[in-house]
This record gives sequence, C-alpha cells and structure tokens, in this order.
Amino acid sequence: QVQLVESGGGLVQAGGSLRLSCAASGRSFSSYSIAWFRQATGKEREFVAGIRYSTNYADSVKGRFTISRDNAKNTVYLQMNSLKAEDTAVYYCAAHPYYSSTTPETYPNWGQGTQVTVSS
Repeated sequence: QVQLVESGGGLVQAGGSLRLSCAASGRSFSSYSIAWFRQATGKEREFVAGIRYSTNYADSVKGRFTISRDNAKNTVYLQMNSLKAEDTAVYYCAAHPYYSSTTPETYPNWGQGTQVTVSS
C-alpha cells in the first residue's frame, strides 16, 4: 500500500507549461506502476500517462507531456508542455504494485488530485 500526494497544479495560459508531482510513501515504490489520470467537469476519468519500466501515453498528449520517475525521491512527475484549454481538469496519480493499465478501476491507490486550468 502506498499513499500518494499530487502537487504542481495551477492556472496557466494556453501554450504554457506545468510540472505535476506525485509523491509516494511506502516501501517498494520503485516496482510500482504509476499512472496519471484526469477528470474534467462532467466527463469521465481518463488515462493520461503511465510508467513502470517503460512509458505509455494517451494519444491526446503524446509529444506534449512527459512522465518520469525519481525512485530515490519516491516521486513521479508529469511535465506538461504546449498546454491547451482542453487539458483543463483535475489530475490524479494512481498506483498499482505490479500491473499497468489505462483503466482507472485497475488502480487501488489514488491521490487527492490537483487542479490544472488552462486559459485560452
């Protein structure tokens, strides 16, 4: 079991950048699969990016977002560049001890979320 805390959200103009962080507590973090999801108002939660030993991205963010991890700091990052108004959402990180998936129901551990608002 890990506890997750997101940070780094905020208000940014279209075309700008933000870096989100997901700090984890708990043992064996380096072997966990970590994913970022987002949920816009009135929409379902959707996969954004995932990382375990490789990375995976939603088509809508490929080439703009980069997921990375620093196991020494128990932290996963989401660098978001060239932000668009449609990226506005609450962003959540999620963790699974060994399984990678784009389906939110797969993940037993979630953070509280951080709001990202992109103004056009």
